[in-house]
Parts: sequence; C-alpha cells; structure tokens
Amino acid sequence: MTKVGILVGSLRKESFSKKLSINVASLFPEGYDAEFIEIGNLVIYNQDFDDEHNVPSEYTTFRNNIKGMDAVLFVTPEYNRSVPAVLKNALDVGSRPYGANVWNGKPAAIISQSPGNLSGFGANHHLRQSLVFLNMPILQQPEAYIGGMADLLDENDKIKNDGTVKFLQSFVDAFVDLIEKHQA
Repeated sequence: MTKVGILVGSLRKESFSKKLSINVASLFPEGYDAEFIEIGNLVIYNQDFDDEHNVPSEYTTFRNNIKGMDAVLFVTPEYNRSVPAVLKNALDVGSRPYGANVWNGKPAAIISQSPGNLSGFGANHHLRQSLVFLNMPILQQPEAYIGGMADLLDENDKIKNDGTVKFLQSFVDAFVDLIEKHQA
C-alpha cells in the first residue's frame, strides 16, 4: 500500500481546502491510502525544543507520521500572497533538527484554492520554493490552481463541476506517476 499524506493549510471548520482535499483523496487508485495529517496542534517551531531535548510529543508524532508516508499532497489557501503560517510551521517542524529532514526525497504535489479568481497562485509558488529546498520532487504539470471554490461544491461538499473533477483526476494520475517513478 502506497501512503500519501495530505496536509491542509487551513484550520477553519468549513475550510474549502479541507473540502477540496476530501474530494481529491477519493480520486487515488486502488493500492493508495490517502491519510490526513494533523498540523493544527503543532506549537510554533523553536529550535530550543530540539537542542534541549524537550521536544513536544506533537512534534514527534508528526515527524513519525511524515516518515511513514511515501508522498505528500499539500492543499492550501493563500494568506497575504503566501503560505498560511500553520503550513509553514509544519514544514519547519518536519525539517528540523538539522540533518533530520523528514521531507527529504518524498514526492510532493500542491493544490492551491481560493473562493476568488487568483486561485492561491502566490501560496502555490511560495510553497514550491520551500519544497525545493526540502528536496521534495514536486509535480510540475498539471499545476493545480482552483478558483471559485464556493461555487464548485454541492450541498454535500462534493465537487459538482465535471470538468473540475476530470482535471483533478488528471492531476492525481500525474502525481501517482511521479510517486511510482520515485518508488522504482
């Protein structure tokens, strides 16, 4: 079983990123297990925790969860033309202490979304910069910027636009291809 960790960059109860990620998780083929990984419980990264061997248990759980994943999907909104702090904090927690980067070599893909037309473009590209540094092979094409999220969901939070579902399926298929290349 190939395990794909899903990190959602929004903590809001009615988060569009969470709703979108649930839809996308269902598109992975048989043999893939998409698992949501909690990031809202991680205190802001402080190197003293690692240096003084006083690591919060949430850090240890999170780091071990990421280590157990074969790949990672990031689904995020954009805050102030960048990545939400909770998502950046998760990247920092997983990349430390120095030399113990749990992200290293794990294939990654990014979907950014917005209720507006910009579709989280800034967050998507800022996140890519961090993932390159963390040595995560990133799905290049298709890029996934989903605008108009509020209008894409039905009353059961399912994506109601067939074109969007087809696009997301092509995105997942390309991500699966990337994952399989790195497993070979």
